[in-house]
Amino acid sequence: MTFEVETGSRKRVVQITGGAGKYQAVVDGSAYVLDVARAGENWSLLMGPVRAGSPASLSVRAGRSYEVTVGVQLGGELSVFVNRRALAVRLDALSTDLDRRRIARRAGGRGDHTADTRSGPLDVTAPMPGRIVRVLVKAGDVVAARQGVVVVEAMKMENELRSPRAGTVKEVRVGQGALVEAKTVLVVIE
Repeated sequence: MTFEVETGSRKRVVQITGGAGKYQAVVDGSAYVLDVARAGENWSLLMGPVRAGSPASLSVRAGRSYEVTVGVQLGGELSVFVNRRALAVRLDALSTDLDRRRIARRAGGRGDHTADTRSGPLDVTAPMPGRIVRVLVKAGDVVAARQGVVVVEAMKMENELRSPRAGTVKEVRVGQGALVEAKTVLVVIE
């Protein structure tokens, strides 16, 4: 599978091969070996460079360890926490649309990482348990696609959740200071 991964203003092309927890990733031409295991809601990732002349199946020995939590959010962005640091990540499958749907299903999403064009109400949900720091909209507000609607603090990091598309705020279901569980509906957009 080949993806274009965007975090902030950085874009990288990532190609991933392998399976059963053992992968090789090529990131902008640099090769890495990955050992991946699920640990409850999180993923444990060991990552090390492929040394010149080494087989691609080499196990990760002197690599770096990462704890990764992925929360899918509509509107084309994933809320990803790497070692408790929040990142907004945009993935675009370069190989096929089928690959994009598979990634979304594995992450618990709806399968479309582009701007949501479905009609009817859409929910903005909490990617993980946390506390509401700020509510940026109220019922009746008109919002643009990717406009911030609520700020959630999780694992001591603030994460601004955005509208999946342009529309009108139908309902705000939380207030500042509220504690929320993962997948709690926070705002409904029409």
